Amino acid sequence: MPHITVEYSANVAKHHDIDALVSAVHAAAVGSPILPLAGLRTRAARRDHYQVATGAEDLAMIAIAVRIGPGRDAAAKTELIEALLDAAENHITADDGPLAIAWSIELNEIDADFRINRNRVRTRLARTQVEQNESKN
Repeated sequence: MPHITVEYSANVAKHHDIDALVSAVHAAAVGSPILPLAGLRTRAARRDHYQVATGAEDLAMIAIAVRIGPGRDAAAKTELIEALLDAAENHITADDGPLAIAWSIELNEIDADFRINRNRVRTRLARTQVEQNESKN
């Protein structure tokens, strides 16, 4: 049940393709050995009301929140958030761009005792895989 939310100040969308940013982060997550594909969800949340430092229009923020189930070791979690942040930054490549972006990423484990999942994606993925295998034969 990994959930990834890319929160960004509205001025980021004036200069960068948010769908492509979400795709870059999602692709990095798909490549992680600790995240189950069927539960993976990546989305973006635009913030129209924000202030970054002095409030100047060329100052922006992108904050990535990662929520996963318990059970991964610290090294694996660190590797994951570094890979996700690297993918996002590499997509934006904002070092000399029109915006100075404040980046952050945070990973939180979800308490399994207080979570309910009703996920039909796994069933659909399994059925699709069977259908693809049958069509090859």
